Amino acid sequence: MKHGYRVPLRDVLRVDALAATSVLAGHSGLDRVVTRLNVMEVPDIVDWVRPHALLVTAGFPLVGLDEERLIDLVRGLDERQVSALGVKVGRYLGEIPPRVLEVADELGFPLLALSADLAFDDLLEEVHVRLTEVQQGVLERTDTLHAALEGLVLEGAGLDEIATRIAQVLGIGVLVTTVDGRELAGALTDDMRATLAGEDLSDPTGRIRVERLRVRPMSIGGGQVLVQPVVAASSDLARLVAFDPHRAIPKDDVYALQRASAVAALLISQQQAVSAVESKYRGDFLRDVLSDRAGDESRVRDYAEGLGWSIDLPAMVVTARLDPPAKGASPGGNPREWRERFFQAWKKVVASHGAEHPTADFFDEVVSIISAPENLRDEPKAATEHLQRQVADIVSEVAGDRGGSRRPFSVGTSRLVRAWDGLSAAYRQARRANEVGYRFTGGSGTSHFDDLGIHRLIGLIPDRGEMAAFAEDVLGELAAEGPEAEDLRDTLQVLLDANLNVAEASRIQYVHYNTMRYRITKLEQLLGPFTTDPALRLNLAVALQVRRIQL
Repeated sequence: MKHGYRVPLRDVLRVDALAATSVLAGHSGLDRVVTRLNVMEVPDIVDWVRPHALLVTAGFPLVGLDEERLIDLVRGLDERQVSALGVKVGRYLGEIPPRVLEVADELGFPLLALSADLAFDDLLEEVHVRLTEVQQGVLERTDTLHAALEGLVLEGAGLDEIATRIAQVLGIGVLVTTVDGRELAGALTDDMRATLAGEDLSDPTGRIRVERLRVRPMSIGGGQVLVQPVVAASSDLARLVAFDPHRAIPKDDVYALQRASAVAALLISQQQAVSAVESKYRGDFLRDVLSDRAGDESRVRDYAEGLGWSIDLPAMVVTARLDPPAKGASPGGNPREWRERFFQAWKKVVASHGAEHPTADFFDEVVSIISAPENLRDEPKAATEHLQRQVADIVSEVAGDRGGSRRPFSVGTSRLVRAWDGLSAAYRQARRANEVGYRFTGGSGTSHFDDLGIHRLIGLIPDRGEMAAFAEDVLGELAAEGPEAEDLRDTLQVLLDANLNVAEASRIQYVHYNTMRYRITKLEQLLGPFTTDPALRLNLAVALQVRRIQL
């Protein structure tokens, strides 16, 4: 007899036919699940048993087996994940040796003493009825859950209501997260959250480390946590995290979670469709604001208020964009999905710092306007420092511990904007800070326009062609491509950084002092007397930085 639904052994022992049964050993294994019942008729049964079977015998097949062979039988049945072995002790087998009972206890493998009057036909019938009842209960509960979730979706409920209903019906804790583990909705107690944090399953920003649960469920104390993907068509939408602190989540509940994830996928798909339309309008509006095309201040403020935004000055414009893949590296995945995930993560974190801060997706970058707190609006320096710290916090929370296959990103911030007509310039500053910062750091950094130094001035020059021409005119042959020109440019940069200290420059480049003197002579032949002409040194320093930015 076999069945696809599982019942703990301790529940099976409550059927009438097993009323007189006693547990001789392996009490710790009474929560083993039973899906079938089988009668042992031969001693070499191990090769023929199926997992999760309750094996019973009148004892005759055990007659003649010595202690070691009985121990081997118990170990073999345990390895095959048999639920328990029930024996009619006293009919054919006088007793089970103490050493066999000890091994069963060590393994947590239940050995049962069956009543001598037990009829196996009655036992088969009663266990079959019990498993059928469980099957019916599971199906009813799963169907009830599915119908309830569909009803919630039709009524316009959100993910929080979905998560709460799943948790109520299955009696477990539930979270709905983004693909990389950022919480979208949840129904967890404070104790459950503390337990997950204690097991290092959430990072300091609160992100659930779903990547650690992707392959298999994780045992926590006497409970278990697992992750169910939420997928629609070919789109990976979210993760459904389930946590039962008291027991392993039954396979039947996993099936219910799979059906629940299908309903969650429907809701998330609907939300994404609506969000895409709203995001376009929000993005178009914010782009117009930052391009001086949105109209007068009064109109913009009214429109922003209708979107739930507040543009209060002074403020800072912030741009963030995903770093491109390293040269030669495969980008992996769908670029559109990566950008969408990044935008959602950035928007969620910014909203946690102030729901009124405008944030929009400009396709290749995410843009936010973050206003200074009211008590600092008359203190430009303090307001700037406060906003830069706030941006650092936002970046840290979005990045988390870089888990969940998160992509690196770069951020740029503008100067403090104090006048309404300065927003468009601030947007250009933030973009320039982002661009220059990426070129100099290689990505995964935050650059403030006020900290760019000479690059701040270079960033204000709109004619990039003129900048390139300036660098070529000043550097001459050193502006060419090739190893020799590159080597000489490196030497020139080291000399300028060392304030023309030949000994220091030699040490930095690991060359002999006389070799450095020879290189200086060659550089002066190509560039002019830069060692004695401070104006020429300034031009060369600027030209090197221009060339570095434009690479």
